Amino acid sequence: MTAPPAQASGLRRFLAERPEQPERCGLCSAVVDEDEHRHLVDTEQRALVCACPPCYLLMDRPGAGAGRFRPVPGRYLADPGHRLDDQAWDALRIPVGVAFFFRNASLDRLVALYPSPAGATESELDPEAWTGVLAATGLAGLLEPDVEALLLRRTGTGVECHLVPIDICYELVGRMRLLWTGFDGGAEARAALDAFFARVRSLARPVGEGERP
Repeated sequence: MTAPPAQASGLRRFLAERPEQPERCGLCSAVVDEDEHRHLVDTEQRALVCACPPCYLLMDRPGAGAGRFRPVPGRYLADPGHRLDDQAWDALRIPVGVAFFFRNASLDRLVALYPSPAGATESELDPEAWTGVLAATGLAGLLEPDVEALLLRRTGTGVECHLVPIDICYELVGRMRLLWTGFDGGAEARAALDAFFARVRSLARPVGEGERP
């Protein structure tokens, strides 16, 4: 099952090599820096919205996050003590080596997506099955609905596990769609994936005891 159109619309800036028009704030239409701006999640349209600094701060003030637009936070966490292993990954039945999970507030359940040549593809596995597997990491219980994701990658040495802003997951989806060749993605896509996770690891800090659910 592919991502629904409203969700896919949030990927527009990641699915083209260069936008035809300058990036603009989705609230006030001010031009924003293409590579250095924040995002909001439009919870009604299920889409990412670019935000200029003033609009982001406006939506990030106490109480504003309960409305239609929710600011995507900037925290990156790692759980070095997670118990996700190859057996757990096999239970997820994800056909590629990368997946991300986020809690959809309107559906009140986890949603699992993974990159593919067609874009973000939704796993059809029963969410109850994910819940049992994801209990192997405390990060799953820390997710802010709609705006943060649990990002997993299976490697030859185990499973990487990070809590990340939701927008970088869609950034990864866009990159993979642009670079994917052949059955397994190809060398260029694999190199981009390695670079992406190296950046995530550099930004992630180990989860502290005070942050555990």
